[in-house]
Amino acid sequence: MPIQQPEKQRSLDSSMPIFPTLNTLDMNALELLRTQFRYPFPTLKNPYADQLQEITDQQWIDGEYLWLYELAPGIREKYKKTKTAHIASQWFPTASFERLRPLGRLMLWTLYNDDLYEESNPERIDYVQEQSIAVLTGEISAGETEIPLGQMLATLRAELRQFIPQESIIRFANMIHRYFSGLKRELMYKKNKTFPTVAECIALREDSICLYPFLQLTEVETGIVLPPEIHSHPVILRLQALACHLVTYFNEVQSAAKDEATDSIYYNIVKVIQHQYKISLEEAFLEDLRLHNEDLKEFITLQATLPDFGIWQDAVVNWVHYMSMVLSGWKNISTRLDRYNTIEFPSASELKDQLHQKQFNKGKK
Repeated sequence: MPIQQPEKQRSLDSSMPIFPTLNTLDMNALELLRTQFRYPFPTLKNPYADQLQEITDQQWIDGEYLWLYELAPGIREKYKKTKTAHIASQWFPTASFERLRPLGRLMLWTLYNDDLYEESNPERIDYVQEQSIAVLTGEISAGETEIPLGQMLATLRAELRQFIPQESIIRFANMIHRYFSGLKRELMYKKNKTFPTVAECIALREDSICLYPFLQLTEVETGIVLPPEIHSHPVILRLQALACHLVTYFNEVQSAAKDEATDSIYYNIVKVIQHQYKISLEEAFLEDLRLHNEDLKEFITLQATLPDFGIWQDAVVNWVHYMSMVLSGWKNISTRLDRYNTIEFPSASELKDQLHQKQFNKGKK
């Protein structure tokens, strides 16, 4: 029997969306992502993906950052299976190897950071945020901070400075600041075991999905640094927000099982939809898809009707083109990764224990 929203419930809130129907036996999250989340954009992949993945596995996870999980080879193996270099290669398909390298390091940092602080107190995030931004902007050195990933961020800064000016670094750091602000809001909902509204959840996930920092770094790939007036243009800001929404809508279907396992349902848009409208998980998936398709339509429209940016027109068109390939690239790579499609991720308790140990053994590194 098809699932239908009871008429009595619909009448309680006239703003409640009318949900599509489907047979629950046909519902499969991965199949839904592969067949219904569609992007009319090219899908390219950087040819240096395997080379960078080898560096990620051998020189970073089992090398520079071995001390993080030295006594937990199983956790290190899970990070290797996440194939962060391949994700970066989908998002930055035309970067040279030298320019792809810091982008791959950033990708690994986002996973490390997310997982390290998934069980943290919201108050702790303020300190980590402040110290991380200070390292990235060059205000303090790695040796002056006590956060576990301080040296990783200092190395990232040094690599990025080879290709982009300090002004771009500051804009990038501001987006990392925005990510931490979203992460803190997530942890507050998790701590209090309360749900935001759907609108509130979309807003916080726009920040915490941590796509904004990567969108700033297209200039590392292309070698073209756009002026501030373009970065602050309303259409460009909206396109970036839409890109963040679209990746999030996709991610929420993909991460529903993981978020249930880690008690992170309070900021998964699918679970928030389910909670707010008192509907089944399958119907929540479809409402998430509807929201996704609305934003995708707006993105395509804005991309096709960009304002006149004068001498920067070609560069802006190209930037938005690269933005669109992040969407198709994320679908292409993430539907093949265990981290997002099985319960193949470091457990919160494992990570919390490791972080606790390293905070008291900082002298190792």
